[in-house]
Amino acid sequence: MAPELACNADHWAGRFRAMACPCELLIERIDEPTARAVLNAVATCAWAVEERFSRYRSNNIVHRINTSDGSPITVDEETANLLDFAEQLTVLSDGAFDITSGVLRTVWTFDGGDRVPSQEQIQKVRELIGWHKVEWRRPVLRMRPHMQIDFGGIGKEYAVDCAVSLVERIAPGVSCLVNLGGDVAVRTPRRDGQPWRVGIESHNDVGSPTTTVALHAGALATSGDSRRFVMKDGIRHSHILDARTGWPVQGAPHSVTVLAQTCTQAGSLSTLAMLRGQGARSFLEAQRARFWIQ
Repeated sequence: MAPELACNADHWAGRFRAMACPCELLIERIDEPTARAVLNAVATCAWAVEERFSRYRSNNIVHRINTSDGSPITVDEETANLLDFAEQLTVLSDGAFDITSGVLRTVWTFDGGDRVPSQEQIQKVRELIGWHKVEWRRPVLRMRPHMQIDFGGIGKEYAVDCAVSLVERIAPGVSCLVNLGGDVAVRTPRRDGQPWRVGIESHNDVGSPTTTVALHAGALATSGDSRRFVMKDGIRHSHILDARTGWPVQGAPHSVTVLAQTCTQAGSLSTLAMLRGQGARSFLEAQRARFWIQ
């Protein structure tokens, strides 16, 4: 579906879908042809990142890696950078974050239902998890047979940063807020000095903000269980899984939102905080991050 552009009082609002999420682009008032060009470029950028790195595609580098059956795969520079970044997050999280853990989706379904896998089911899948089992010598990657990678934990934030960088190139000096499924970034402040106002969604009232952030420049990313969880015997299991155990992180907040310079940074900090469980707040305080916890 083509992106849609609407004119509001002091800005343009563009909407499209990418990565199975509603996406939005807010542009300060400029001429309509330029606004449409920016919107189309941002949507195309988001779709391109999805096409290159989604595990649901059968013609991209992720599919080649996941079907390599133990053979070495030489990757391009962009993929290599993402692999290096994912490896860094694995080290920083002591293995709790791991891009090989996406196979846990075969036993976990976070649809608000009550189905919880058995330890035996999880253990069987865990045999296919572990970055330490991967041979990565840039630019060559070798996975064990049946292992897979999944960039879902970092892909959307990366797409946001790609999009705002693109906006800077094609419309320099124009303030645009990119919002891909709730991950948000803006590089250039508005010419009228006003901030973009971004709501942080309430974890127990989906669609309603619990607070509003005035954003001149920077990025916001949120990790949480407001939309994806399992409820069993009165226990809410978050979709944030510890790759070392295959189970949801215990004691984690319902939601962590972080403000950082880039969306990738914000997303990394929010995810690492969630993986700390009850230590989420102390972790973010140690990083001197600006954050909101629910």
